[in-house]
Formats: sequence, structure tokens, C-alpha cells
Amino acid sequence: MSARPVPGKPGPGQESVWDYPRPPRLEPFAGSITVEFAGATVASTTRAWRVLETSHPPTYYLPRSAFADGALRDTAGSSWCEWKGAATYYDVVANGRVAHRAAWTYLHPSRGFEEIAGAVAVMAAMVDRCTVNGEDVIPQPGGFYGGWITSTVVGPFKGIPGSLGW
Repeated sequence: MSARPVPGKPGPGQESVWDYPRPPRLEPFAGSITVEFAGATVASTTRAWRVLETSHPPTYYLPRSAFADGALRDTAGSSWCEWKGAATYYDVVANGRVAHRAAWTYLHPSRGFEEIAGAVAVMAAMVDRCTVNGEDVIPQPGGFYGGWITSTVVGPFKGIPGSLGW
């Protein structure tokens, strides 16, 4: 198991992911979010939620209504989160292209996460571009977690090599 890393020191207007709680916390987010894929804006909103968990950059959940008609297609498979419950997946679709299982939702989330029932998160690495308040997002490393890194958060972030035991 890897030793806990040394958290980065947040500057003005920044948060350290090492100050986020475990179990995670859900909070409303009132900023602009866009998701682009295959030359189209497939989602846009100014109302969303963030899930904040120790060592992870925020995962953003957008209202289903933020997605363009036809941008989400039901797909097979599910997964289980110890905090939020059973997730179901969507393909993101635009202009004849498909990002397989690039989005997910909790239709019946666990207690404490009821507000995000039916809201949709997107794996930033699987689409062309995601933004938060106009800033391009960097996908959480490792290809497994769905956090979005912006200049407002400092790590190190779960998902980098050696972070399995964090």
C-alpha cells in the first residue's frame, strides 16, 4: 500500500482535494459547464452538483435536461459505488460518433445523494472537451475515476501511479 502523499498547498481561490471529506459530500454548483463531442456541444448548464471526496478532483453531475436531444443513449452495464449505489451508463452520441459508456447516472442513489437522481456525469477523457466556468478540464488521471481537474483544485490526485492504496 502506498503512503499518503504530501498534499499541495492551495493558493488563493483554490481547494485541496485532501481537505475533501470521506465519505464524500454532495454540494450544488452554480457555474457554467459545457461538454463537447464530435464538433457539437452535447451539454450545457449553469446548475449542477459536485461530489467531493478525499484525494479526488470534483465529479460534476449535470441535470439530464442539460443534454441535447439524442446526445445520451442507454447502454449495457452497471457498476456499484460504495457511497452512491448502482450506476447505469450512457453512450455519448453526436454527428455520427459514439463515446461508449462515457456518461453515467444514479437513478436511485443512496441516502445523502438523492439530489443527483437521474443527473449525469461525464468521463472527460472520453469526449473532446469539458469546461467549468470557461476553463478546459483535465481528466482525473488513471482512466477509472470521473473527476475534473481545474485550476481551482490542487492534488496530488487519486489515479496517478502508486495511488491505489490512498
